[in-house]
Amino acid sequence: MLTIAGVLSLLTWLYLFAAHGNFWRTGKIVAQSPLVRAASLRIAVIIPARDEADVVGCCVTSLLHQTGGHSLHIFLVDDASSDSTAQAASEAAQAAGKSEMLTVIEGRPLVPGWSGKLWAVEQGVQQACALNPDFFLLTDADIEHAPDSVATLAAVAQAGGYDLASCMVRLQCRTLAERMLVPAFVFFFLKLYPPAWIANSRRKTAGAAGGSILIRPEALERAGGIESIRGQIIDDCALARRVKQSDGKVWLGLSTATCSLRSYSSLAAIGRMISRTAFNQLQHSNLLLLLSLLGLGIAYLVPPALLFFSRQLVPALLGAAAWVLMAICFLPTVRLYRLSPLWAAALPAIAVFYMGATFHSAFKFWTGRGGKWKGRIQDPAGNQS
Repeated sequence: MLTIAGVLSLLTWLYLFAAHGNFWRTGKIVAQSPLVRAASLRIAVIIPARDEADVVGCCVTSLLHQTGGHSLHIFLVDDASSDSTAQAASEAAQAAGKSEMLTVIEGRPLVPGWSGKLWAVEQGVQQACALNPDFFLLTDADIEHAPDSVATLAAVAQAGGYDLASCMVRLQCRTLAERMLVPAFVFFFLKLYPPAWIANSRRKTAGAAGGSILIRPEALERAGGIESIRGQIIDDCALARRVKQSDGKVWLGLSTATCSLRSYSSLAAIGRMISRTAFNQLQHSNLLLLLSLLGLGIAYLVPPALLFFSRQLVPALLGAAAWVLMAICFLPTVRLYRLSPLWAAALPAIAVFYMGATFHSAFKFWTGRGGKWKGRIQDPAGNQS
């Protein structure tokens, strides 16, 4: 039995290493700045914002100083904030001397069946359509965009004929909790959504990163608009799926210069972030939860268990080989975040945390607290449409 477990684990990592879209080779996924300036485009930026006064000014400022020569207008939708989010955004635009490039929209009351974020995005899109833009840029209020962020996504979309182009922004990785868990979060996301498969029109895999999504208005309309995903809490990937299902082309990359301003000071904070969506990702299926935990155990826990506790040579060698392959796959992501290579060997221990957070996500759903974010229960039991 130990040998069988070792073979299964090793075969899993051989497959992930050689046949899963090269998801782990992050250096080949990073979006590159355009070498040639594309024709000027009209881009409408939609920012849903709820209680983001501490970060929204930085986001707005970074967008107002974009290079590339594109015509850009920001529509910030204040989603019933209890702080000075709208004022902070307006003051940032005024300080930049570009108040005319910002429209602040006071969000209407949340409509049943919609998530708060998507209802805010819908209101922004409705107003932005009046500009007849070439693209919508959907971004979060806690993102600081690199000066060439918009130009890079536009160049990717134009050169590849993509209807939706998105970049996973660089997440904060300063605290011990972040160094331990953030690179693994990126690694697991790319494993679920291999960018090479997303860009391949012959594959059904579709994914996007909500911090920075550039989408053509006509593609959004063909996909059914924001309304078609109105209740989704993993809204970025749901939107990419709708675009691809409507014969659109989708691209996903990484950015090393556009950064999230959201920091996580503790393991608990990151655990809450993971728990918000993990069980939704498993379609609220108890069977998928069980299979997922079993699969994670075989892939991540069996190798060190065999190496350290097996008294038989063959299982121990199989465990060691699987662990080495695991570390090789994780190492590029660790390097992307400029951490010690030793973190690559820690993935089994890190996986234990993610397994616990996944189960906790299911528990929160079972107890009616699924998808809680900024005071709203966005993934309640019984609302699985």
